[in-house]
Amino acid sequence: MVVRHLKPFIIEKVRRWFRKISLTTVYRDSENMLKPSLGEPDQCFPLKGDSGFVQIRLRTTIFPEAITLEHVDKMESSAPKNCRVYGWHRGYNADIVIETGKIFLLAEFSYDLEKSNAQTFNVVDSVGSGLVDTVRLDITSNHGNPSHTCIYRLQVHGHEPTSISMLGTQS
Repeated sequence: MVVRHLKPFIIEKVRRWFRKISLTTVYRDSENMLKPSLGEPDQCFPLKGDSGFVQIRLRTTIFPEAITLEHVDKMESSAPKNCRVYGWHRGYNADIVIETGKIFLLAEFSYDLEKSNAQTFNVVDSVGSGLVDTVRLDITSNHGNPSHTCIYRLQVHGHEPTSISMLGTQS
């Protein structure tokens, strides 16, 4: 579930070109980036500008192993380029303040338009990062489009903890 994101890029058919959305509002179409893509251009979640972020609450707590970012059009300048993915464990209290030491850099990568539409990047250190149930994709630049950045699909891969692995993380 998407819990936060930067202002989306929205063009309405009415006279208003941009709809104002506060930072605490989650745009209804943001969930599309969590579903399988049909490979159709413009079926993305667009963020306003050439950079931005999306914060996602995972279905369950996992040990993260890889991140997959998908974009459908290799010629599109709105594709994310330089990205970082962070993860942390919030537990049941979504309103807690996160300590900086508890946030893990999971991956830092550049999405390459010359490669496959779906690109997978390994987590920096899956053993040292620990359990996460929330991730944040920070897009620091796209491939040149100043007005918006499109995210077609974002996936976080990993495995759920077992009771044995949980004992190891508690010591």
